[in-house]
Amino acid sequence: MGNDGYLPLFETKRANGRTLYRVFAGSIFVGICLIWSYRVSHVPRHGEDGRLVWIGLLAAELWFGFYWFLTQAHRWNLVYRQTFKDRLSHRYGNELPGVDIFVCTADPVIEPPMMVINTVLSVMAYDYPPDKLSKLYEDMKNQVENVAKLGRLPEVHLRHKGFSEWDSYSSRHDHDTILQILIDGKDPNAKDSEGCVLPTLVYVAREKRPQYFHNFKAGAMNALIRVSSAISNGQIVLNVDCDMYSNNSLAVRDALCFFMDEKKGHEIAYVQFPQNFDNITKNELYSSSLRVISQVEFHGLDGYGGPLYVGTGCFHRRDTLCGRKFSREIHNEFKIDIPKDREREETTAVLEEKSKVLASCTYENNTEWGKEMGLKYGCPVEDVITGLSIQCRGWKSVYYNPERKAFLGVAPTTLAQILVQHKRWSEGDFQILLSKYSPAWFANGKISLGLQLGYCCYCLWATNCLAVLYYSIVPSLYLLRGIPLFPELSSPWFLPFAYVVISKYMYSLAEYLWSGGTVLGWWNDQRIWLYKRTSSYLLGFIDTIAKSLGLHSDSAFVITAKVSKQEVYRRYVKEIMEFGDSSAMFTALATIALINLVCLIGLMKKAIVNEGIPIIYETMLLQFVLCAILVLINWPLYQGLFFRKDNGKMPNYIAIKSIVLAVSSCTCFTLFLT
Repeated sequence: MGNDGYLPLFETKRANGRTLYRVFAGSIFVGICLIWSYRVSHVPRHGEDGRLVWIGLLAAELWFGFYWFLTQAHRWNLVYRQTFKDRLSHRYGNELPGVDIFVCTADPVIEPPMMVINTVLSVMAYDYPPDKLSKLYEDMKNQVENVAKLGRLPEVHLRHKGFSEWDSYSSRHDHDTILQILIDGKDPNAKDSEGCVLPTLVYVAREKRPQYFHNFKAGAMNALIRVSSAISNGQIVLNVDCDMYSNNSLAVRDALCFFMDEKKGHEIAYVQFPQNFDNITKNELYSSSLRVISQVEFHGLDGYGGPLYVGTGCFHRRDTLCGRKFSREIHNEFKIDIPKDREREETTAVLEEKSKVLASCTYENNTEWGKEMGLKYGCPVEDVITGLSIQCRGWKSVYYNPERKAFLGVAPTTLAQILVQHKRWSEGDFQILLSKYSPAWFANGKISLGLQLGYCCYCLWATNCLAVLYYSIVPSLYLLRGIPLFPELSSPWFLPFAYVVISKYMYSLAEYLWSGGTVLGWWNDQRIWLYKRTSSYLLGFIDTIAKSLGLHSDSAFVITAKVSKQEVYRRYVKEIMEFGDSSAMFTALATIALINLVCLIGLMKKAIVNEGIPIIYETMLLQFVLCAILVLINWPLYQGLFFRKDNGKMPNYIAIKSIVLAVSSCTCFTLFLT
């Protein structure tokens, strides 16, 4: 309580141990500087073996050090939030602002209709005045799928005229706007079988034509913003993905504790909840829980002005989504509209017809929608660039991670799914870095330096591929030739390398365990860290550069599958890695893994035949450890290549291609390169 008797609706606490961590981080930085000094002072002379590769290692280590510095923005100033919902209820009762909830879906095969229905039902169950809630879901392909399979709409759908309109269309890319108010929450007769009042529920399928680009999820969200403004016009907007069902009926009130706080609420544009998943295995085979991001990194960004907008589980002020700039003169002026009973037979029909034009494919022509209004277009991660632009208009955001998870979704269950997902994320983030909205220059002076660095850390995901790819291949090849690239065990320069590596990974393990993970889960996380950087990020980097040079068109928005075949899912539950899909990324992963295996076997053969084990231990210990760890971490991949017989093994043609590439690379390097 303040001196004026004011009781805040939320409080912010800074993490303990910040000083200790900063001392530790400082020691890591000293070690990194010593590693750079070693590289610069020990460059081989002209004509000596390894000069060019040494310079390459210096470049890679400069990058690793720079990127490590960026990641400190996520850990330097962690904060945690706590809400006081009892104060909210005592202060406002049911006099609360309207909340519109958007549920977007696109494909009935990878996003099953039953999943969508479960999500819609879950958000209809919020502990919130039902007359203040409105749900709109943009869902088209489900109906098209049924038309394709049955030749007509199922009988249950014919009860609603909006669904029956699908009988007139045969293509999901060519149809009029279909809109129906399924439940009118302002109708006094809108009650369930037990007499409980129901919230408004609206079905929307925006118009699509082959000659008009529909802008994927961003286009769907903008259509829903406009349609909802005509039907319900809630001052708060929540959007959730169709697989991200509500797990906490009080989440709306949690969000309002931030928006409606009398002293700080007027600064907040959106409240981001973490993405959590209910199908994560104990040891997180694919590291798909985003554990460290949600438990550590976003808390760090919150300390500098707020987290990224991640596209789901986020409550927005409607006016900030529509382009409003922050001003210190803005105060919380939530208009509490008490709906009046009204005749709905004719009024509803008229409202539906008037709202359809807002979802037409030509409505946005010559407007600011997709530019300065709504979600921004032209980027695979429209959510991140939209959140950044909101923050650059002076607004803050809040990250709230309650003990009871607010939303639970479906995580990818195959390696191909997680790699494709991260390719889109890394490619989109890298496009933001190179765009006019880059956090490196567009955001300069508009958001805090710590938040700038935090954004850059994600926007540079794709560029990590170059240094990691170099470090994953070149030292092992030179190990095979017996050329040392790191200090000897007896050298004092060995110490900074050992300290930085051991300290960094011991802290990473401790951070992962503190976030609720397991030791094996951390090991799996390191494997996926490697796989993403040598496949997903590599292709994302190449595609972004190609697009920048005009070599191909805009990136496609790839939807992550939410369902798996039963056989695939059984292997996922048993934590057996899935390689059954055909993917160029698998070829890259298998080739790199086999190069390291060939190099390690070749080195051991030489050491045993020539009795050179002590020499290797003394002169190339770090190089040997690096190669051995790369082999060990790739054990599931070797199983998929050589030992497994199930359908989840590596496809034969990928295995053969990778073996040929790896053996050829090692042979050519050993025989012909100096």
